[in-house]
Amino acid sequence: MLLIVAQRNDLAARSLADRWRPRCTAVLTARDLSVPGWKFDMPAQGPSRLIADGRAFSSNQIAGVLTRLSAVPEAELDHVAAEDRAYVSAEMTAFLLAWLSSLECPVLNRPTPSGLCGPGWRIEQWLHLAAGLGIPVRSVRRSTSRAGANQTEGGVSVTIVGRECLGTVDPALADYSRRLAAAADVDLLEVRYTSSAPGARLQSVSLWPDVSRPDVAAALLHLFDSRVPC
Repeated sequence: MLLIVAQRNDLAARSLADRWRPRCTAVLTARDLSVPGWKFDMPAQGPSRLIADGRAFSSNQIAGVLTRLSAVPEAELDHVAAEDRAYVSAEMTAFLLAWLSSLECPVLNRPTPSGLCGPGWRIEQWLHLAAGLGIPVRSVRRSTSRAGANQTEGGVSVTIVGRECLGTVDPALADYSRRLAAAADVDLLEVRYTSSAPGARLQSVSLWPDVSRPDVAAALLHLFDSRVPC
């Protein structure tokens, strides 16, 4: 089976699950974490048990995980008493960090202490990393004034899935994007440039590409199939 960890209103995740239905795909949300049936030992004592989409699975059934949550948001916990949601959110996030880290199957992206789907960096941190790799970057400016806020709309984006670069840009930009993903130790990344031409500057980075796109969905499936399952 393939597992997608997402918010319940993540339409791209649901679209991807429908596309992958022949592969027995389930979406795990915060509500599933409140359903009886979970089993996870630390240190691991055999496969864990999980609940997703109302169904029970063993972790050794999972061939790959796509994580689209940086943390469990309190807004997902309307089944929890309001005064307890902040605490439950933090506990669920910590639990997912430990559980996802324990899986031996491919997990895109692997959790880090700053985010469940990879490094939870601000744009300044991404630009600093990129600049250190010799990638031209667009400067960013912070302001307390809405009028003075830095604008990053427009431009052209590419999506990195493993070593594959999806999008039509100059080959140098594709190479920059692969190098940035490798340096950040992530397999799934969207990188936006000011244009598709040589000399374009990197202006934004996202760990949440549009996975409902057929080319991205196919590339993700190929990446899972090319790696050793659990």
